[in-house]
Amino acid sequence: MRSKIQILRLKKRGWTLLAGMLVLQSEPLRAQCAMCRAVVEQGGEEIAEGINSGIVYLMAFPYVVVAVASYLLYRNWRRTSSAA
Repeated sequence: MRSKIQILRLKKRGWTLLAGMLVLQSEPLRAQCAMCRAVVEQGGEEIAEGINSGIVYLMAFPYVVVAVASYLLYRNWRRTSSAA
């Protein structure tokens, strides 16, 4: 069985690895912004509205996922605490 210190070290390594991967991926993600801007500048009002709708959808989806996961965790916690 692993000690608490070993588990904390593994978690720290995991977070460090995740942060490193996000930093390394930031440059290709930034390139996409220039592509969107070029499409909007060439297109008309309808294309700009479509891209704005897509951005709002992409921005809202993580919040919905976190809200649903939080609700499910809360419901599970309430069930286990009332059963005990």
